[in-house]
Amino acid sequence: MKRSLIYLLSAGGLLANGAFAQKVTIPVETAHNAVVLQVSDKNDLVQSYFGEKLNATGDYAQITAGRTSDYTGLYRSAYTPSGSRNLLEPAISIQHADGNQSLDLQYVSHKVDKPSADITITSIQLKDPVYNVQVTLFYKAYLKDDVIEQWSVIRHQEKGEITLQKFASANLNLHGKTYWLRQYHGDWAKEMRPEETQITHGIKTLDSKLGTRANLLMPSMFMVSLNKPATEDEGQVMMAALEWSGNFRTDLELDPEDNLRIMSGINNYASAYKLKPNVDFTTPAFVYTFSNTGKGTASRNLHNWARNYKLMDGKGERLTLLNNWESTYFDFNEQKLFELLKDTKALGVDMFLLDDGWFANKYPRNDDHAGLGDWEENRKKLPNGIASIAREADKDGVKFGIWIEPEMVNPKSALYSKHPDWVIKQPKRDEYYFRNQLVLDLSNPAVQDFVFNVVDSLFIKDPKMAYIKWDCNAVIYNAYSAHLKKDQSQLYVDYVKGLYSVLQRIRKKYPSVPMMLCSGGGGRVDYGALQYFTEFWPSDNTDPLERIYMQWEYSYFYPAITSSNHVTDWGKQPLKYRTDVAMMGKLGFDIVVSKLSPQDLQFAKDAVVNYNAVKSVIWHGDQYRLSDPQTDPVASIMYVDTNKSSAVMFNYLVSSRYDAGPRARTTMKGLNPAKKYTVKEINLYPGTQSSVKAEGTYSGDFLMKIGIDPVIESGRSSVILKIDEAR
Repeated sequence: MKRSLIYLLSAGGLLANGAFAQKVTIPVETAHNAVVLQVSDKNDLVQSYFGEKLNATGDYAQITAGRTSDYTGLYRSAYTPSGSRNLLEPAISIQHADGNQSLDLQYVSHKVDKPSADITITSIQLKDPVYNVQVTLFYKAYLKDDVIEQWSVIRHQEKGEITLQKFASANLNLHGKTYWLRQYHGDWAKEMRPEETQITHGIKTLDSKLGTRANLLMPSMFMVSLNKPATEDEGQVMMAALEWSGNFRTDLELDPEDNLRIMSGINNYASAYKLKPNVDFTTPAFVYTFSNTGKGTASRNLHNWARNYKLMDGKGERLTLLNNWESTYFDFNEQKLFELLKDTKALGVDMFLLDDGWFANKYPRNDDHAGLGDWEENRKKLPNGIASIAREADKDGVKFGIWIEPEMVNPKSALYSKHPDWVIKQPKRDEYYFRNQLVLDLSNPAVQDFVFNVVDSLFIKDPKMAYIKWDCNAVIYNAYSAHLKKDQSQLYVDYVKGLYSVLQRIRKKYPSVPMMLCSGGGGRVDYGALQYFTEFWPSDNTDPLERIYMQWEYSYFYPAITSSNHVTDWGKQPLKYRTDVAMMGKLGFDIVVSKLSPQDLQFAKDAVVNYNAVKSVIWHGDQYRLSDPQTDPVASIMYVDTNKSSAVMFNYLVSSRYDAGPRARTTMKGLNPAKKYTVKEINLYPGTQSSVKAEGTYSGDFLMKIGIDPVIESGRSSVILKIDEAR
């Protein structure tokens, strides 16, 4: 630990020689941005700046509070405590062991570690001068990606337990003339619906109280634009999300001086948490990025950061699959699956995924009313077990994956009969079901062992298991844990801790097996979970028109490599349209291949070949949004590789109005203006020819200023263009 990076004196404090210490200023910088903390003359840690970084780091020390009507000195607190002199929404609220509910956090010291050339971790220790409670704030800055993760660690040495009543991960302060919030809402099959409104005085709260699949009704991701709503390429905007797979809460408070205070963390709803002495309570990370050049830059920041540092195998490959769900639902047997394996091979994809319905005997899983929790193969459907399916897949030259929902149980199951104490339910109240099921109590270590063994047993039966689809359909009703006894308010938090503990064990033993994060759709999509999963399922709604809007909004926060998009029979659009939309991420199929016409089958096979040629650009390239489906009749989006030598441009007609379509050329983004490019339409349906007039080569400058007409119209509703550097 370098002494030069540790500060042990409070601002304005007296040095040993009688001189006064210089004001402590703590800048947290990325390539373009900075969050600056300062210690006030009362020894409070305040945030003095958030925005574009200065050229000279020393200049931050000259920032002053300016004219203020702040009676408390805490309006700009970096981690606002409650119960002392604070008048605004707190970031932390506790009850001490003696019942006192006041907290005053004073600066003690800070240090800066540099684990790599691209990362700094700034930790700032705060302490109550009366009670022995410490809070350490962490700011992990990713230089190149302009991303910061922020969290807190709470610890105490009181004589007895303290109770954490609120425990945010971050407390940020933004300064502008006006603020515009882009938030999301939804439900099953209508995920990620955006709303953008101006923030007014008072507190706007985004939260979830569902326990599991917490993003179902309100996702935790959001954007804040300063002074005016940001566009794709203009305006100041912060994008943020909490890395937590349970109940979350984000408070946005416009304070009396028109500054926007943002506090985000685990939802303290019904979750007062008892903390023993000398035990750390670590909050989940709150991740954010800031852009002065619009939403496109901010989203690319998050994409790069996620692929480099957060996602499971973020810079790796993904499997293209055929799923049996839409073709068989629960009605299948070994022979049907063997036939689907041959269809998998014929289609040219990598893997066959066996979905729900393969398990349970006492209460067979023939619909969603029974069997969940009994993870032995159904002897009637699979008399030779999943091992026989795996062997057949190997014989056909394809990989094999399987669906599980290990956190859940049907009341009609052997597991429920044997272990009712493992189930989250109120002992004196009627059971209330979500999709005919209840949630297992993952705060219980015995249940954690059970869930781990569900996964582990699959690999014992098939050591070559190539993929797991991990579902989570129910929310928590009648929250009660037989295991926690008197500490019921810890259930929502300890459930997620238990889930992460299981996932850590799985990844330790099976570090590279791809897993899909599924939750009846996008109910559980966050970077806390995506550390363990390679991809997520955006929605059970696979209508391609609906998916364009969903995938567009998800893409602000998550890169294309994370988005599992399947071609199904949902929607009225032709197979080409459905396939083109699914290619804008991680492609999969959930169709009855044997019922495709010869032309459709040939198109699907050709599409897999085309996709394999461009998927690396989609997964690992920079994303640029060209034409917004919320405002335009055509949605256009493109991906450009890091060398700017290859790109893919997707165009979809989203309006059914007469003669809808672009009246002008679509200009591209992200290319090298000095390079020459060829443009070619790909993924054409058999027997059709391209209408795109793209003879010869074009400079990147031309394509980005003049553009090209993809010729989108009612009879040509989906067009994919491949752009390559001319050699």
